[in-house]
Amino acid sequence: MWLAIKEAIFSGLQFLHDVTGDYGVAIILLTVAIRLLMIPLTVKQTRSMYEMQRIQPKIKELQKKYKNDKEKLQEETLKFYQENKVNPFGGCLPLLLQMPVFIALYQVLGGTPDRPGLFLEYVASLPEAQQAAATRFWIILPDLTATPASIWSAEGLLSAIPYALLVVLFGLSIWLPQMLMPGEGQQKQVAMIMAVFMLYIGWISPAGVLLYWVTSSVLGIAQQQIQLKLLGHGEDA
Repeated sequence: MWLAIKEAIFSGLQFLHDVTGDYGVAIILLTVAIRLLMIPLTVKQTRSMYEMQRIQPKIKELQKKYKNDKEKLQEETLKFYQENKVNPFGGCLPLLLQMPVFIALYQVLGGTPDRPGLFLEYVASLPEAQQAAATRFWIILPDLTATPASIWSAEGLLSAIPYALLVVLFGLSIWLPQMLMPGEGQQKQVAMIMAVFMLYIGWISPAGVLLYWVTSSVLGIAQQQIQLKLLGHGEDA
């Protein structure tokens, strides 16, 4: 099953590369396709996050009222969620569904000479003169399969700059969606912690994987802001 997922992603990249002639562009188009398929879920995610922020003052009131009775607090909080038709975990599903794609793409683009991913195997099968061009994304990223850490180690600061910028964008992509949500809450604090942790994950991930995640996040933030405006207008009406 897992191998089938990786082969499907690789086949999708190959098809889009045949159309565009660039694997970086192919990754971006694959990301757009995945985001389109996930629109029904991401719409529910944003609504759930919006509702959670909207009811935070009431939740704080319950926490204050039952601060000495944790069992009663849990009971009243669950009852309040049910009455307001809010799922506190509704915002997690799209992220969880993206993780298999992230991991599969990581394994397709990454690997080692001893245990190469499907894409590295394909590149190794090409004539040597074509291998460098196959992994390049325009003039932005010379090697989509390289990690920022490996570029820094092998070629130094100057060559690592575009990769490091991608890592920063990767971290921001975790933090920014939560910061743009209305209100305050623990979710924003968790997002900050996650963003710092993801900087390390990005540092050791193939650049093509980071390109996928950053593109997905840009599209997600755009959708989120449009939906929040619609939800806000609905509340005003």
